[in-house]
Amino acid sequence: MARILLLVELKGGNDGLNTVVPYADAHYRQLRPALGVARERVLQLDERVGLHEKLEPLMESWKARDFAIVQGVGYPGPNRSHFRSIEIWDTASSSTQTLSEGWVARAFEHAGRPKGPGVDSIVIDTNSLPVMGPDLRTIVMQDAENFLRQAQAMKDNPLVSDGGNPALRHLLAVRREVNAAAAGLRDKLRAAPAPAQEYAQEGPLGRELDLATRIITAQVPVVAVKIALGGFDTHANQAPTHERLLGLLANGLATFRRNMVAAGRWDDVLVLTYSEFGRRAKQNASGGTDHGTAAPHFVMGGKVTGGLHGSYPSLADLQDGDLRHSVDFRDVYSTIARGCWGQPVSFGQRQVQTLGFIAA
Repeated sequence: MARILLLVELKGGNDGLNTVVPYADAHYRQLRPALGVARERVLQLDERVGLHEKLEPLMESWKARDFAIVQGVGYPGPNRSHFRSIEIWDTASSSTQTLSEGWVARAFEHAGRPKGPGVDSIVIDTNSLPVMGPDLRTIVMQDAENFLRQAQAMKDNPLVSDGGNPALRHLLAVRREVNAAAAGLRDKLRAAPAPAQEYAQEGPLGRELDLATRIITAQVPVVAVKIALGGFDTHANQAPTHERLLGLLANGLATFRRNMVAAGRWDDVLVLTYSEFGRRAKQNASGGTDHGTAAPHFVMGGKVTGGLHGSYPSLADLQDGDLRHSVDFRDVYSTIARGCWGQPVSFGQRQVQTLGFIAA
């Protein structure tokens, strides 16, 4: 059985250094004398690095060995523009090429997915690029109640004729497929059980995770669900904002894990966090950090091989003040495509490095 990917975009560029903290590195204190996380506020993972204390809810998963941290994820020739860099991440392109199809859709390019009414991926967010492409049938929704109302109102009008126009005939056929897919999803969501544990309702993340949970427990046959948490562009007064966001993320993912375990679906799910870039190694004059490059990313799931993967970038060997990546993000995607869906995809790389965060 293929696993479902829950893709969690951290919008704005999450500060990896204050997420997975190199607490034992003297260079960290030199680069961030005011913004650095104090050692006593770090949840130590080994003798070098630890999690920010606001991520404490994830320690249950860490101890259960189904929480992996991939360190130093980035790509060659990094771009520090929000819009261009997230496009690179979403399409698995190199920094010098522009692609229009998302990486999840690209993974199924030759997979022969079913045609006709149905849904392959669901986006509970405004950015649907990772799953956009001709090989996936994607539905975008912001809110479950609005979607259910809209799906109920979407009814085919048998009186509409194509008038012999092939283009109109195609559009009407597509509309019928969309209507049928929406109606099928509507019925499944209505029959879905409520999550065993309620999500916190501070901000949209809890509502998005609640809907993702209902989609998965309703056994909607999707390959991916995408959600997002915004606010990570912390140029000034970073500490309180970042701590609040990390707390929201940790509480939400911990609750999602407990709900998947309760539903017997944890082995069928893989969670991946990603962000357009990390932050600069050195704090700025405004108590924040500017756009950077490499950062750690989280992977969770019942079939995840927990622990630290990849090497933490050296703070003594920066490139123009930024961390050098040690893991190419396309290797993360290739590992997921093969481990979740059985799709051997290279995403344009000559040599693919299969990472060890998914159990065989």
